[in-house]
Amino acid sequence: MSDTSSGTEAAVVERHGNTLLITINRPDARNAVNGAVSRSVGDGLELAQKDPEIRAVVITGAGDKSFCAGADLKAISRGENLYHPDHPEWGFAGFVRHFVDIPTIAAVNGTALGGGSELVLACDLVVASATATFGLPEVKRGLIAGAGGAFRIVGQLPRKVANELLFTGEPISAAEALRWGLINQVVPAGGSVTDAALALADRITVNAPLAVSASKRVAYGADAGVIGEEVASWERTDREFAALLKSQDAKEGPLAFAEKRAPVWKAR
Repeated sequence: MSDTSSGTEAAVVERHGNTLLITINRPDARNAVNGAVSRSVGDGLELAQKDPEIRAVVITGAGDKSFCAGADLKAISRGENLYHPDHPEWGFAGFVRHFVDIPTIAAVNGTALGGGSELVLACDLVVASATATFGLPEVKRGLIAGAGGAFRIVGQLPRKVANELLFTGEPISAAEALRWGLINQVVPAGGSVTDAALALADRITVNAPLAVSASKRVAYGADAGVIGEEVASWERTDREFAALLKSQDAKEGPLAFAEKRAPVWKAR
């Protein structure tokens, strides 16, 4: 039971003691990210950063099938802005470039593909259902994991394992993710991954909040909300992604997916 809550169609934000629970609330769309999600999630994360009583954040998806399926392709086709309207610098879902110095925990309740896995990679800790899967399938669509995935994955997995995920676009199971250290805990099927994540948050929030925040800033090399070693990687990602978007292959990938056929790559 939460102490307080506020919600929109896109996301629900609830306070559980000293932890803020953010739930992407679009189960019928596999919790895909549109502009409303980015606004709600980004604002929730900023609320957590500014409220001294909030000492951890848990992010999850509604339902039990999908944590987050990545970007909402229907919203993109309508020309919708997927980013927070006032803070595009926060990146995908208002989250992946939005550094806060309190611990963030992903509670992965199902598939986390593309941008969903990039949300996971942006979190400090991860609890996942035994049925969860993780993957960066962007190369199958003529694109790259442009929300931090292409460089964060090689920092969080052995390079050869990360390269296999990046180059094949194939997913891995929760058991494999645990084996390689991508996640912290697997919850047996039927168990509540959110409850497990909140329990992990409770183990954090009993500690001295200033010490935890200072530890996170030091661990990430963060100053004034910026992780210094990621600056060049973001610039490189943005440059490569912009170039790919101009290619024929970037148009062919989504078209082939929509037409349920194998793509015909032109390498141009």
